[in-house]
Amino acid sequence: MQTRIKNRTEIKAMRESGAMLAYVLNFLQKNLTLGMSTKDIAVLATDELNKIGGKPTFLGYQGFPDVICISLNNEIVHGIPSKSKIIEDGDIISLDFGVTYQGMITDGAITTIFGKTKNKKHQQLVDDTRKSLEAGITVVADGIRVGDISASIQKVLDHNHYGIIRDLVGHGVGHNLHEDPNIPNYGRAHTGPWLKAGMTIAIEPMAALGREDIIVDKDDWTILTADNSMSAHFEHTVLITDQGYEILTLNNLEK
Repeated sequence: MQTRIKNRTEIKAMRESGAMLAYVLNFLQKNLTLGMSTKDIAVLATDELNKIGGKPTFLGYQGFPDVICISLNNEIVHGIPSKSKIIEDGDIISLDFGVTYQGMITDGAITTIFGKTKNKKHQQLVDDTRKSLEAGITVVADGIRVGDISASIQKVLDHNHYGIIRDLVGHGVGHNLHEDPNIPNYGRAHTGPWLKAGMTIAIEPMAALGREDIIVDKDDWTILTADNSMSAHFEHTVLITDQGYEILTLNNLEK
């Protein structure tokens, strides 16, 4: 399904959805503690989202069994929360969340390094992946093409020779979790589908310290780096406006 231009009511609902999503991710990041399992984190996400009135988009989506994807270290995306996965000092933790509010969906992700042990290469990977997201968002405007976003992301990630995960892409979002067009994290400027004001898209760079190749775990969900290298993932849902863009997955619920 092609992402549609959203009306005022739909945009308002997506702003609310995005604020809820950002609030929960921020809450989770602040409340990570040594010895927690990834299932413990998912329970916190469920409880906080229930308090503020949103619905978890991922739960049951194509059979996904939980409310949030939590991926550790060499797991790129789609990690299933588990009581047996315990977070440890120095772990790279990706939290990928979707929220539905009044029928409208936002999608977002953050990556953080837990604890006091900060491997410099791992921290640089996380920082640069976040910077690549920011670079992709900065070029968003009415009348650009998908390749303009893709090329901006790739420029940042290529600078330090990261593996750009080419088999996984950003996408349209709003009425459905995944809508066309796909938004790769590599490409050439001035190519690809045109984007218009009123469309909403999820931009989500994924990068690895090693190669771009991926494998799927035996759970049929978790996607890992084939060479076991560390990975990072960031994502925002963005509204294209007449003036440029609006990031919908920002936290304005904190008091």
